Amino acid sequence: MASRRSTLHLVAEHAGVSIASVSRVLNGLPASESVTERVQRAAAELGYVPDATARSLKVGRTEQISLAVADVGNPVYVSMMHAVADVLTQSGYRLVISSTGNDPADQIDLLENLNRGYVDGMILSPLRVTEPLLDRIRGSRLPLVIIGSLPDGIDVDSVRADSREGVGLAVDHLADQGRRRIAFLNGPIDTVPGTARLAGYLTAMERLGLATSGDMQVEASDFTFAAGLVAAETLLQQCNPDAIVCSNDLLAVGALKAAARRGLSIPEELAIVGMDDTDIAQLTTPTLSSVDLGAVRRAQTAARLLLDRLADPDRPARHPIVRPSLTVRESSTAGAGS
Repeated sequence: MASRRSTLHLVAEHAGVSIASVSRVLNGLPASESVTERVQRAAAELGYVPDATARSLKVGRTEQISLAVADVGNPVYVSMMHAVADVLTQSGYRLVISSTGNDPADQIDLLENLNRGYVDGMILSPLRVTEPLLDRIRGSRLPLVIIGSLPDGIDVDSVRADSREGVGLAVDHLADQGRRRIAFLNGPIDTVPGTARLAGYLTAMERLGLATSGDMQVEASDFTFAAGLVAAETLLQQCNPDAIVCSNDLLAVGALKAAARRGLSIPEELAIVGMDDTDIAQLTTPTLSSVDLGAVRRAQTAARLLLDRLADPDRPARHPIVRPSLTVRESSTAGAGS
């Protein structure tokens, strides 16, 4: 290996080709098989590593894509990260992860920073969509794809799940099992999923002619296990449901814990259904029935939308919707398989 940093000149001399040929090969441009082989061998023998910063300035791209999610510890976001990375890696991009929390101001700051040229594009999954955030999204020079719902008229690529339909699947399933006192454990109502999933619950209950009340609806402070445990204990103190639909799997695990503390038998006395169908659903005892909102499919679609946008900046925005499905496990049907 070279004792000092090798340059294009040294690689060219070692390979017996021109500097232009070295540049073409190292930048992935067409070159003859013989020249490509000689340049790559010379670069390896000299330990030459291209300067990524200088190259990005020269070619006008960083070959990096940002994925910004609210909580990198949430299993649904972990699944999304892997799915996005798989798609982008095949196209030669590196994935940069940001955990922005629930505050839109943090997402605005991130967008402003990334618009300075640190990445080539961004996939953003905001929990709260405010007017200031929408203004930043509209004015972004950076190619964007949103995982989630946007108001009509926002000319930005997006992909979303149908959370309302997903909650409807859960309510229908519980009603089919003979449950009539179906409660709802939600996350913060001022978030995009909180609003959509509450609407789905109320619509489904009305459609089935099932009664609901304020006591049967509890809003957790966050979409986490700890918040779900507190909210579930409150719910079980103020009403006597025979089933609970939870707005995500972490909240549902909190509900399982709260039910166990009260000595309730699952699913005989209380059935519980979560949402997102993350890996955690198969790790609980009993295993958790859950609505799959297509996190992996949404993430893959978002990555492909961004790649298409980078290849054709002027094409019309697209807004695909991923349909949900329900996986029934032990928490809502006695004897169900895991």
